[in-house]
Amino acid sequence: MNLAAINHLSREAFVEQLGWVFEHSPWVAEKAWEHRPWASLEALHHSLVQVVQEAPKEAQLALIRAHPDLGSRARMAQASVAEQKGAGLDALTPAEFERIQTLNRAYTDRFGFPFILAVRGKSKAEVFKAMEERLPNPPELEFQTALEEIYKIARFRLAELLGQD
Repeated sequence: MNLAAINHLSREAFVEQLGWVFEHSPWVAEKAWEHRPWASLEALHHSLVQVVQEAPKEAQLALIRAHPDLGSRARMAQASVAEQKGAGLDALTPAEFERIQTLNRAYTDRFGFPFILAVRGKSKAEVFKAMEERLPNPPELEFQTALEEIYKIARFRLAELLGQD
């Protein structure tokens, strides 16, 4: 897939090809389609991010909640599986698994949504460190941080789709 082809997709085909970029939230791609054509990967990404930024807080929260817990053994989108595998989260020791589950529970209990981190290029140690450092954050800061991490994840996924990673 290349940008020229993306710019010529019907709305339905665009959502089919890019609806997965924002985890289980094809509404982002559906609204962004109205802003085509895009001159670059950055312009496309900006349009998608803008849709999320302009969405009501309830829709943003639903987007955040659509993401799986890190290190989870639950079913998740294929892109999430690959991203977590790259950070070694698919090969946790029993102690690491218990630790990440405890951190996930504490985080979700505190904020009401899962911990989000763009894990590409990060190690397990970096993931644990980020979880521990962000747990004391104020809720509004963490809400915005979660969205920023989602934007990074989407950027990685778009670059991969367009062969620019």
